Amino acid sequence: MKTGAPGDAAATIVRLAGREAGDEGRAALERARAFAEPLLAGRSLDTGEDAQGHADGVASILQAIGAAPSMRAAAYLVYAGDFLQRPEEVVAKAFGASYASLVTHTRRLVQIQRAARTARVVAEQRAQQTERVRKMLLAFSHDLRVVLLRLASRLQTLRWFAASRRPCPQALAEESLQVFAPLANRLGIWQIKWEIEDLAFRFLQPDDYRRVAQLLQETRLEREAGVEAARATLARLLAEAGVKADVQGRPKHLYSIWKKMQGKGLSFERVFDLRALRVVVDDEAACYAALARVHDRFRPVGGEFDDYIARPKPNGYQSLHTVVLGDDGRSIEVQIRTRAMHEHAEHGVAAHWMYKEAGARGYAGVSAAGEFEERIAEARKAVLRELLAWERDFARQDSAAVFDDRIYVFTPQATIIDLPAGGTPIDFAYSLHTDLGHRCRGARVDGALLPLNTALKSGQTVEVVAAKEGGPSLDWLNPELGYLKSPRARAKVRAWFNAQAQQATVARGRELVERLLQREGRTALKLDALAEQLGFGGADALFEVVGKDEFSLRHIENLLKPPEPAPGADDAVALRRPRTAEGGRGGMLVVGVESLLTTLSRCCRPAPPDAIVGYVTRGKGVAIHRSDCSNLRHLAERSPDRLIEVEWPRSREGVYPLDVQIEASDRQGLLRDISEVFAKEKMNVTGVKTQSTRDGRAHMTFTVEAGDTARLTHVLGRIAQVAGVELARRR
Repeated sequence: MKTGAPGDAAATIVRLAGREAGDEGRAALERARAFAEPLLAGRSLDTGEDAQGHADGVASILQAIGAAPSMRAAAYLVYAGDFLQRPEEVVAKAFGASYASLVTHTRRLVQIQRAARTARVVAEQRAQQTERVRKMLLAFSHDLRVVLLRLASRLQTLRWFAASRRPCPQALAEESLQVFAPLANRLGIWQIKWEIEDLAFRFLQPDDYRRVAQLLQETRLEREAGVEAARATLARLLAEAGVKADVQGRPKHLYSIWKKMQGKGLSFERVFDLRALRVVVDDEAACYAALARVHDRFRPVGGEFDDYIARPKPNGYQSLHTVVLGDDGRSIEVQIRTRAMHEHAEHGVAAHWMYKEAGARGYAGVSAAGEFEERIAEARKAVLRELLAWERDFARQDSAAVFDDRIYVFTPQATIIDLPAGGTPIDFAYSLHTDLGHRCRGARVDGALLPLNTALKSGQTVEVVAAKEGGPSLDWLNPELGYLKSPRARAKVRAWFNAQAQQATVARGRELVERLLQREGRTALKLDALAEQLGFGGADALFEVVGKDEFSLRHIENLLKPPEPAPGADDAVALRRPRTAEGGRGGMLVVGVESLLTTLSRCCRPAPPDAIVGYVTRGKGVAIHRSDCSNLRHLAERSPDRLIEVEWPRSREGVYPLDVQIEASDRQGLLRDISEVFAKEKMNVTGVKTQSTRDGRAHMTFTVEAGDTARLTHVLGRIAQVAGVELARRR
């Protein structure tokens, strides 16, 4: 047999573990049963089963798949835990921490399965909960004892429903077929897999079950006679050839027959493996020797040979499969395998984890060393590979994330929450509801109050402590503090702060607009109608751009002014291009030296050497704008004939007011440090407006005086070097 195969690892571990477990395991089993019996006597499980009978049945199933006595002892402790006040604490004191951990994890799985079955939810939500059960089984794969206990428990429950002839809940039967049978198959525990499938098939599709059972029953005597004749012939043939072998008839379970009929569209008569033989030999060479004898004696059916020894199945299953025609002309399936292969086929990777029994101190014992330890490591890898492959069967994603990147924790109501590895109680709260995340102020993890930046672990129960109102803290966004691991939760926190900043901006814009309307005596004007006239979808949209200083109130003033009369004689003089004065060239108006009054517009703060354009106003002379001014574009659309060419004077004495916009991370002393730069550069500051947002940002607008913009460019470079400043530019 190939080295490193899962079956080889299983057989090795069973042998090595068996030497060590011995008397201590049997003593633990007796103690556990004696401990649990008074607690379970007269009690019933939620399914209606007798608690003591269920625990006995689980222990019996575990024994059938080769579990050591101490593993069966755990079955009694798990169910006794349902009737203890503090089960983990009590079991830890009486039997040790390892048993207590097993009780904790298994009971939590039981809780989530109960919630999945009893919740009154739509089918889609129930399917999601079933998927979470599967993920929880994967999450607990670091201790396969939990998985094996749940498999044995589910099989025992199905047996009880069948024996008592009570109707099995559909949710329980569906979960058995969709989760537990595929898991047993992936782990190679055929003995549990086929029985779960048959029983679930019986409860979910009783008509199909009875039809297949009836077909089998009708041919039972004839089939058994044919199988026995073929078995005796093959056993005699192998003995004569000197091949030591155990030849047995192999039953075919009902669900497998029905599934093959449905999947391949076969009639009952075309299912070749209704009659089957199993040949168990000592080694791999004997497998192929037996195969040669079978093909010599019986005629093979073409296309029905599979060599799973050379190419094992994904779950490590190895065997030779062939279909031949018996002496009566009917097909017989023959499976040939070694004893180690047979052990793996029946019990799968269940035996891999019996090394938990190997230490002299039972489950809590010290790991063995040397060759045994190496083989255990290989066996554990085999188990993880199979579980990961099982995950790939259900989810088309990187299966390694199941173990490395995800954790699964419980709500107090036993609902499983899927979080990224390292997820915190805040991540947990946001996964339940955004508002709950905002109001999260504390958390109880397994009943203990822990800090909000505690990294959670799979299997823990988390209860959120929330305030009646409030929002998140800025500290949550600091990655060094470790409050958030989930990108989704982090985005929700940022969205909350962005919404708060937007509300503040809208409030500021509303205040500015309402103040303007008061000044103009137009308070009765509907704000939504005003916003629509200005090209906005609603009043809040207008307030937001006004609050950000991205939309000048002059637009609103111009809209509110009554229409001007047609220009008369007086206006004609104002609109004519002025005569050139000393310092002017041609027909161009020179700022500050022409006969007409010129004023620098406050909306864009022009200064040399900006490209400028003049706009003739009514009664206030010529307003000078920068050529790229948004207000000027608006005025030009309404009255293009009022534009006039202007230029700066050649002699540029004096200073001009300029607006400087600065954005920075807010901190103590920021305003002082920026003001010191202006002072050192001997630039006079005539006005300052500052605004701090709740997300720790500072928005500042300085009005300074400079002879030209070149001087300002140098100063802005110095300001950009101030700690915390992210943007410094002229408005």
